[in-house]
Amino acid sequence: MEQVDRRGLVYTIKDLCRVCYTCVRECPVKAIKIVNGQAEVLSERCIACGNCTIVCKQGAKVYERSIDRVGHLLDEGTGTIALVAPSYVAEFDEAADPATFAGMLKKLGFGQVYEVGMGADLVAREYESLINNNPGKGYISSDCPAIVAFVEKYHPDLIGSLTPVVSPMVATARYIAKIKEGDVSLVFIGPCIAKKDESKEVDEVITFSELREMFTRRRIRATNVERSEFTPPLALRGAGFPVSRGLLQAMNLKGSHVDQRVIVAEGRVHFQEAIREFASGSLGSMQLELLCCEGCIMGPGTSREGKKFIRRKRVLNHLHNRIAGQPDQIVSAVKEAPEELDLTRCFSRDDQRIPDPSGDDIEKVLHEMGKFSQQDHLDCGACGYDTCTSHARAITQGLAEVEMCLPYSIDRLHQTIHKLADSKHKLLSVEQALKQSEKLAHMGQLSAGIAHELNNPLGVVIMYSNLLLEESGDDQQLREDLQLIVEQAGRCKSIVGGLLNFARKNQVKYSRTDLMDLMRISTSSIIIPENIRYSLNNTLSNPSAEIDQEQMVQVITNLLKNGIEAMPNGGQLSVNLSDSHDWVTISIRDQGTGIGASDLEKVFEPFYTTKGIGKGTGLGLATTYGIVRMHRGQVDVQSNTRPSEGPAGTEFTIKLPRSRNL
Repeated sequence: MEQVDRRGLVYTIKDLCRVCYTCVRECPVKAIKIVNGQAEVLSERCIACGNCTIVCKQGAKVYERSIDRVGHLLDEGTGTIALVAPSYVAEFDEAADPATFAGMLKKLGFGQVYEVGMGADLVAREYESLINNNPGKGYISSDCPAIVAFVEKYHPDLIGSLTPVVSPMVATARYIAKIKEGDVSLVFIGPCIAKKDESKEVDEVITFSELREMFTRRRIRATNVERSEFTPPLALRGAGFPVSRGLLQAMNLKGSHVDQRVIVAEGRVHFQEAIREFASGSLGSMQLELLCCEGCIMGPGTSREGKKFIRRKRVLNHLHNRIAGQPDQIVSAVKEAPEELDLTRCFSRDDQRIPDPSGDDIEKVLHEMGKFSQQDHLDCGACGYDTCTSHARAITQGLAEVEMCLPYSIDRLHQTIHKLADSKHKLLSVEQALKQSEKLAHMGQLSAGIAHELNNPLGVVIMYSNLLLEESGDDQQLREDLQLIVEQAGRCKSIVGGLLNFARKNQVKYSRTDLMDLMRISTSSIIIPENIRYSLNNTLSNPSAEIDQEQMVQVITNLLKNGIEAMPNGGQLSVNLSDSHDWVTISIRDQGTGIGASDLEKVFEPFYTTKGIGKGTGLGLATTYGIVRMHRGQVDVQSNTRPSEGPAGTEFTIKLPRSRNL
């Protein structure tokens, strides 16, 4: 089931929200709060302009629908009256013949159909009188409910400058209430979402989009209805009310006044600029005609099919037909309106402004986003705010999140990728170590069995060959043959000893050991040729560690011998000792020919050797690996065989825990 938040007129279907921040960018009052990456409409701050519902391509921003409630009113009888906004001619092709469109509405169930354009004529008369009677005062038009809400919430000090006149919708509703007897239900049909919350003087409000859906549900088309006239009075100049300057055209003001004293602005950016300049006092007594949308012809409740100026042309053509024909024969609302018809209104202060945070708070958030200098302020707008500072301000006000910053998120993503790559490398190392341990375990069992079976017959061979050697007398050939038997049997014994050493199950005998003493003992048992330079670099902060000294001497000695044998022509043999609080590291590097990439994966396997025949058993590194692992340490090898890619040679690195308890 889709998750929704229906706390206001406009709300979010959370399952559809894809965190693109387009709604944040398009909201003129920033009434959208990002919570855990989800865009939530703050109903108390929302002016119901509907911009977010237009720009959200995922359909996550929607408005409260009234189709079912209007359908219920229509099913109750013929007492429901339709009040149709003058922009209907821009929205519906059927409205090219207003009588056909009125017939469609009556087939839908409406008893009567009024043009709200006639209410616009009434409102224009009130505006005209107000301006003429107050020549030194500037007013802000109040016919757009989103503009009124904007002033009440975000410029409450300008409430006194709002024109104290109702909108055309309310004017029409009050007109009907004066001339009708008995209970009637009024349904306004128009392009605006904000109209749904504008006044209780109409029972329901549906948008043009909702009306289209009702036509579709009941299969009502222009071709299957009878033509019917709108209920008089009809609109005259009020028919042009939906387009910019429509209000001016409906008023009977002098041209010079229109040109010099009235500012027209429409759209989410321009109307705010006009109000800000008006609030600053720089516009003096200018009159502001403002529309939150790009004219009511492109409101959020329209299908928005067709181009803006084509829609405008339809409205102007309709206006021309009304006033260019026989206007004297048209029943005018201005002439027919009851004298006691009250079209005044009041406004209420609903201050939703959030105090600006301190500069220190904004700077703290900017630093959190990685913006420490002006060069870091990209002002890319990807977060939905025009500048990085505006974004930081919104974060301190609880409206936004740091993660909305695209450069910040990309940087975090790169860090995550690096961490994942590092984790992958560690996992591969662990996997390789586990495979190696498994191999060694199997080989250890095999080696132990072989060594056990060979030890006894080898002992007999060595013993009796030595006895025969002692009894051979002066026969030189016999002595040489027996000597060869003794030597080869001894070699076999060494191999068996290596197998036992590799497969041994004895525990590590920990003792407190000085690593410098360990190196001294290890190097004392080997002969370093004159053509090899040996160096020991000690950066230990604490030379003491708990290890099995005897076993580690065997490890160091074996690696030093391997390094010497890898440099038959001489070179540098380097040992580096370093540590951290819990670990000690021993690295041994030679300048030999290196180990090929295909051999690196196998160097710790038993019986695998890169030395020539008769020069190695392939057990030294396997034993080294086993000893280090028994110490709960790590052994790693890096090698390069291509001098063109860097210094050739091999480096073994042993990392051991300083204490047995780590």
